[in-house]
Amino acid sequence: MAPPEAWHTVDHSPEYEDFIAKLTEFHTKRGTSFDPTPKLGVRQIDLLKLYKYIVAHGGYDAVSDEKLAWRKSCEELGLMTNNPPAAAFQLKTHYYRYLAAYEIKTVHNKEPPPPEILEHTTAKGSGLLTRTLENYAPNRRETGFRDSDNDEGTPLRDRPAEDTPGSSARASRGLRQDPPQRVIYTPETSSSRQPRHTSGQHPTVSLHNSPRHSQSHSQGPQQHAVHANQYPSARGGASHSYIPPNPEFQNSAIMNYDWQRPVPLPVRPVKTPATDPNAFAEERRVARLRTAGKSAADLMQRRDPLRSDKMFEGPNIYLRCIQSLLSRVPAEQAFALHHLVKISFERGDKFRFEQFPKLVEGLVDKGLEVGQLFYEVDWTITYDSEQDDGPIGELDGNNGTSDIIERIEQLAPKSVVDGIMPADFSDRLGMITEAVLTIRNMVMLLDNAAFIADYPVLSDLLCIILHLPKLEMVVELKHFALDIAEQITPYLVLQSDDPLFRTLLGQLLDNSDDRGTILTALRAVGRSSMNLSETNQLGDVPLEVLQKVKNWLLLNDDELMDACLDFLYQYTAVVPNLESLIKASSLDDLVTHLVRLLSHGAKREQREIIVEPERRVKGPDDPLPVPADLLQRLLAMPEPERCHTWVRCFFEEDPEGQVTQISIWQGYNSAFLEHLKKEGKQMIQAAEFIRSISQVYTNAAARIKRELTPQGETSKFIIDGIRPRIRPINEQGLEYYPCLWARKHRGPGDSPMAKCLAWLPSASQMWKHIIVEHLGETLDPVTNAVKDKTDKFICYWHNCGKYNKPTEMSLFFFSSHIKLHAMQAFVRSQVETTPTPGGSLTSKRSSRAQVTPARTITIKSEETLALPADPRNPNGPHTAGGIPLSAALVLRNIARNVVKTEAQEELLKEEPEDGGWNERLFRAQRTRLHEIMAENKLLAPHVASLLQTINDSSA
Repeated sequence: MAPPEAWHTVDHSPEYEDFIAKLTEFHTKRGTSFDPTPKLGVRQIDLLKLYKYIVAHGGYDAVSDEKLAWRKSCEELGLMTNNPPAAAFQLKTHYYRYLAAYEIKTVHNKEPPPPEILEHTTAKGSGLLTRTLENYAPNRRETGFRDSDNDEGTPLRDRPAEDTPGSSARASRGLRQDPPQRVIYTPETSSSRQPRHTSGQHPTVSLHNSPRHSQSHSQGPQQHAVHANQYPSARGGASHSYIPPNPEFQNSAIMNYDWQRPVPLPVRPVKTPATDPNAFAEERRVARLRTAGKSAADLMQRRDPLRSDKMFEGPNIYLRCIQSLLSRVPAEQAFALHHLVKISFERGDKFRFEQFPKLVEGLVDKGLEVGQLFYEVDWTITYDSEQDDGPIGELDGNNGTSDIIERIEQLAPKSVVDGIMPADFSDRLGMITEAVLTIRNMVMLLDNAAFIADYPVLSDLLCIILHLPKLEMVVELKHFALDIAEQITPYLVLQSDDPLFRTLLGQLLDNSDDRGTILTALRAVGRSSMNLSETNQLGDVPLEVLQKVKNWLLLNDDELMDACLDFLYQYTAVVPNLESLIKASSLDDLVTHLVRLLSHGAKREQREIIVEPERRVKGPDDPLPVPADLLQRLLAMPEPERCHTWVRCFFEEDPEGQVTQISIWQGYNSAFLEHLKKEGKQMIQAAEFIRSISQVYTNAAARIKRELTPQGETSKFIIDGIRPRIRPINEQGLEYYPCLWARKHRGPGDSPMAKCLAWLPSASQMWKHIIVEHLGETLDPVTNAVKDKTDKFICYWHNCGKYNKPTEMSLFFFSSHIKLHAMQAFVRSQVETTPTPGGSLTSKRSSRAQVTPARTITIKSEETLALPADPRNPNGPHTAGGIPLSAALVLRNIARNVVKTEAQEELLKEEPEDGGWNERLFRAQRTRLHEIMAENKLLAPHVASLLQTINDSSA
């Protein structure tokens, strides 16, 4: 079994989109509903993967006939859930509804059954290929009626079978029967009509008496009421749904009677001393007061508000928790905080600060009590704007405390042992943690975060918590504070001297080994004023923080890299910040790493595009002339060996090729007839010659081809499966190559550059042929070399333009040039030809000679993280996202703003020819940036904008 996929995803490939389009068109023509992305649980199903898998395993019927095959399909497709049987049946149902008919039509080439017996029924069983309207019987669960032809058929009534000798055995294997339901008897008071079963009606009923009728009559009105509720009855009752066939048994009064269900009488409760004792007690009290002469005003004043029809319920749980929190009673606060944590976690989407006044103040006041546990201070809030010289523990409730960090540094710490806490200390710290946790849970709602961001004391509370001593007992509390800061900073404008901004930067320096602290602090700083119109300046960031951010980018941690890039994007958007970034670290290394991150998580693909399709090479119509050396060897062979060798040397196998029998016989005659006559030898007979061809090539067959011509039908004798070779070969399978030297002595009908076309078996023989035959030179018989002389020579080789004019040179040098032509002519032949032992030829060479390969180009592409352009339409167009997009935006900020810094002017003064910082930073990265722009379709617009910015600054 193949290993299961870790996660089933929908691949929106061109093949998938084309398949869904065809499937949609098929269901539209069929008139059935179609869902292109059905779900199994929470996962969408890739119908193309499912279709290919089921078809590969034999189709719907084959998979359904195999036991547990659909469950196995869920496992191998990565769709398994906690309930394997349900998942398997749901997957089978989706295939049954959307793909089964398509499989029958396209794979089995049959007409699928109509939708009434396929898509409109359940996916139980198999046998779809043989299902028809005549042989298909619907299940009773699907119809619910005994007679499917009648639209108003009688519903099936489930009743226990009669007791038989074998009924006890069946009862032991089946389920227990449901006992008859009991219905409270309601008398009919709206009609005075006599009962239906009168003496005049009994004869009619007795005529149709049966075990079924007798049983139903004996059950009484209770059982009749049960069945009337369970099954729909025809309008007008039984007299309209059943008409006796004999007119003498028909009664006009019954036939015309329109029965209606009796309307139950409304029942209202009556007040009695037993059912409502309070009302009667109130009446007696009022009667006593009136007897005593009291007025109506006295009666209202003396009325007890707690004594009414409804008892006083008191405030709801929200008000109880708020009032308990503000009471400063430890037990009440513990009750309130316990419930507030639970409410804020479970009902955080509807629990809003603006609906409950004093809730924010109560939670912040409780959080400020943390100072009493670790310092000699009692933090209080004052709203007196004129008081400036208050005690160190007073916090400004109007504008926030600007010197809160300096005050914390002046506090005297208490002696606290980490891990050893008294009971009172532990209880107080637990309630403070619950108060901060409640704030943290509530600010996850954006409306709550925007509301509480306007409360300045909250920033003071966060600074106090984050400056607590480094103890394990407060780690959780600090993380809650950082979570709150992350949610509220988008609604705050943090200046460089803001205490909260300085505190968050301090967390990056002091807690550089805590990943959670670094992530949350970076997000809080990088997202400040994100939801406001004012720009986040991020000024005066310590150089140590910038160096740490650069180092964290090198880690293999996607979340940390994403947070660092968000921070750098906000930081590099301000021109003065780039001055600090240049001083903090080597900006060249940062740019190099950011360019590397443009391909983070990229998937590289290569695909070939056919520019020119492959085409068959048209061979010669007639056999080629026999080379002189090969002719001598063939004449020395007896028949039929000579015939076999000639066919093998001048013809090759081609499934689509054919030659006429007359042309191949004439070619053989022209090659050997005159020579054999001179030697007094006999030629092979034509019939035997034709038969011998199939002995050389088993796929060659002689046949008669009939063609229609203007003169009428003609017969053409041909041989299928072979065709003439482009270049002849010798007995060992080595190709001959023609001499492309232009003949010096041409015939009257030859062109000015008519070629020699003499077939030579090797490069050395071709070189000798040109030297002797065309140049008219003689070779040394001992050394086989040319004479050493100087003359003017012209190269007449085909398409040679080096010596196309008379050039004075030595014959030895010119012969080397000719040898180069000869070697090049045979290089391709020697590489492509692969002779096999025994003189047989390979079919590879034959197939390559018949087809010119297609001309293709290879296109490389890389795909990075893609996100939907519209989150509401996940199947719509996608855009770049993730770490590659963030890196591109940071690079664009650097290229745009680095030229506006003072460092740019200083660099131009020192090295005016270098082109400034952009040229220094991006000169070595231009090639890689152009590659990414060409290969990454989603990042191409952003990289193009970056390159345009670099070019504009250089210009």
